[in-house]
Amino acid sequence: MQIIRDRAALRAAVRGLRGDGGTIALVPTMGALHAGHMALIAEARRRTRHVVASIFVNPIQFGPNEDLAAYPRREASDAKMLDEAGCDMVWAPDVAEMYPPGFATAITVRGVSDGLDGAARPGHFDGVATVVGKLLNQVAPDVALFGEKDYQQLAVIRRMVADLDIAVEIVGVPTERDDDGLALSSRNAYFDPAQRIAARAMPRALGEAAESIARGDSVSAALALARRRLTEAGFAPIDYVTVCDAKTLVEVDEVRDEARLLVAARLGPVRLIDNLRLLPR
Repeated sequence: MQIIRDRAALRAAVRGLRGDGGTIALVPTMGALHAGHMALIAEARRRTRHVVASIFVNPIQFGPNEDLAAYPRREASDAKMLDEAGCDMVWAPDVAEMYPPGFATAITVRGVSDGLDGAARPGHFDGVATVVGKLLNQVAPDVALFGEKDYQQLAVIRRMVADLDIAVEIVGVPTERDDDGLALSSRNAYFDPAQRIAARAMPRALGEAAESIARGDSVSAALALARRRLTEAGFAPIDYVTVCDAKTLVEVDEVRDEARLLVAARLGPVRLIDNLRLLPR
């Protein structure tokens, strides 16, 4: 497996992969890999002949009070995992390579980025869209894969790709979870043992709310129940617990089309997000 760090070498390596006529998948990551990332690699291998993963901790998607400096960086172990999973190449630029002197362009995706995490983390999705746009241009994959845990991010990327006519298929891969239901995340490593036990209240609260809606209870009652469960478990603040249309992310008070039940809340040092798919009765 090759590890590439500059754009000229990347272009040459991608040409080499293309030389046998095979298709290429891209799995963008910020490193600190876990089983959720490996599920993306496995799905990428099922879909294409060659798999490229990127490892880049993107500074422009972090706010001034967020954990950029503390974000875990462990490239050697990440590369070993990717190699063992059958990845062909890792694109691992530094910040100066990704954003050279004079860099002055940003991508803004309105609408799907406005609420939820877009409201809680101003500028975050501009940073996400900009770096993903660059990665797609740099690698020029046939397919790019993203986890559904970051559902709003997935919606933003799909909108950007459609609006900018980028010739790539965007695939959302279902959320990987621990045995107790907690969505896998690099930031879960920040929990102490008691917080890690308390964190399982989030998927349980979502599941209980989804079951309530499926029974025919009102969305508002189900959301109130989820908020109560999270508060009882020690989550504070709760940024949002809501139901949104799956495509537009506009909030809805009835599930008439495919929707998503989405949550973001802080427990100790960690801000967790999660979501579940909802279908009309």
